[in-house]
Amino acid sequence: MFSKRLLIAATALSLTLSQAMAAGEQLQLTQSAEQLKTALAGESVVLTPQIVSLIITSSSDKMFPSGDWQLPTSAPLLDKMMPTLSKFHTTKIVVRGYTDNVPIGQPLQGAGVTDNLDLSARRAMSVVRYLVAHGVDANVLSAQAFGAMNPVAPNDSPDGQAKNRRVEIMLIGDGS
Repeated sequence: MFSKRLLIAATALSLTLSQAMAAGEQLQLTQSAEQLKTALAGESVVLTPQIVSLIITSSSDKMFPSGDWQLPTSAPLLDKMMPTLSKFHTTKIVVRGYTDNVPIGQPLQGAGVTDNLDLSARRAMSVVRYLVAHGVDANVLSAQAFGAMNPVAPNDSPDGQAKNRRVEIMLIGDGS
């Protein structure tokens, strides 16, 4: 009977410690989110807090020249994130690329882009390379490509298509 109570008490303590650790991690990530919100004030980005993760969404039109995947040598939007992102050593940074559903045109095909999935992958990798070149730990970075999947707006208007052409930077972890 005594060992059963001890086991229950140890389990409760473990859960309490786990909850306290998760709360501490969430607090640290929340502080990082506040730093990013301040750094990106006035920019057309949306920060979406989630449980132990944060998603930063920006129109890819804001980062990339139209119909391109290569970032200019200066990317002010990403530069504003550098002071926060370069501090991460355990928090994962996942760069996710999306496109609208308009088929790839001849200029992009001529440059070797096969379809929207390929374009979204190139954009996500371009952001990852930029972050690494500017001091973000390559070990915490990864890229994902979604092409025209998961639209956030209907693709039946230029405004909707612009909203679907986006890059998301997802932070997963404790903010350290």
